[in-house]
Amino acid sequence: MSRLTELAATVDEHLAPYAAPDPGEGRFSEERHGALRAFVLEAVHEGYLMHYAEPRAFERMDGDLRLLAGDALFALGLSRLAAEGDLEAVSELADLISGCAWAAAAGRTDLLEPLWEASTAALSEPGGPGARAVVDGELARER
Repeated sequence: MSRLTELAATVDEHLAPYAAPDPGEGRFSEERHGALRAFVLEAVHEGYLMHYAEPRAFERMDGDLRLLAGDALFALGLSRLAAEGDLEAVSELADLISGCAWAAAAGRTDLLEPLWEASTAALSEPGGPGARAVVDGELARER
């Protein structure tokens, strides 16, 4: 079972009718991030796609349901990390989610992928500065 199929099977039962039949393998590897973080990254990424692009694991949702489902996926990922006590990762992903919202609202879609790259680096070995550094760097350039 692909991680995206697992993700679609894990969310609220009301979203099950919208699960894509073959969503593919996903973006994040267990080898790089570990099993929990890879699942969480897929959940948060799918939530991000629900808000700003085309989701992979779900289809046929109207705009309102997509936003709510995206929020549910954000919550699923963050709650799994919190339950394990991985507060550093919760903080990084909260910065990523808010950074993506800021970039989308500011019309800075060019920053979306750099935000994801910074967060995934921060959540793997050897680490990195994370999403907040991307946003702070852009805000400093705007001043």
